[in-house]
Amino acid sequence: MLDIKGIPDHLGYYFAGFVDGEGSFHLTFRKRSDYVLPWKISLSLNVSQKERAILALFRNTIRCGSLRDKKNGVWMFEVSNLRMIHNHVITFFDKYSFLSAKKKRDFSIFKRMAVMMSEKAHLNREGIVDLLSLRRNMNDGGKRKYSEADILSAFDAMESSETIRQTPDA
Repeated sequence: MLDIKGIPDHLGYYFAGFVDGEGSFHLTFRKRSDYVLPWKISLSLNVSQKERAILALFRNTIRCGSLRDKKNGVWMFEVSNLRMIHNHVITFFDKYSFLSAKKKRDFSIFKRMAVMMSEKAHLNREGIVDLLSLRRNMNDGGKRKYSEADILSAFDAMESSETIRQTPDA
């Protein structure tokens, strides 16, 4: 668990403002053939910036996440581990809130999704439908690699083939 009291307020408020402008919260779906489900579903906080040092300081402040070079002169900080999202990211932004209504809304949705995923909602079709519904209201729709129809049809195809496998031969 993040020791929120150990973070100097000037840094906490600086990073909240920084993420308010440069960060985003996501629910992502990645096709995976090595998973039981057709998708790897994860939440993430992403922040991009040309200055690696700022992102490294943020990572050290919240004590989680990873940095990677996006090869175009931009660095990306990301947290996608659900336990770290609960214990560090949510803890941090619950104390150091956002000023913009949009980021407050996205963070509120993100927190709801984190609870749902901790309760394993992302492992069944009904939960995925609920998560997709929430995602629609994040990041003003944003660009999506896979449409909701693509996501659900892959899930439906998997369920359909599972039903066929379990049906006894006549």
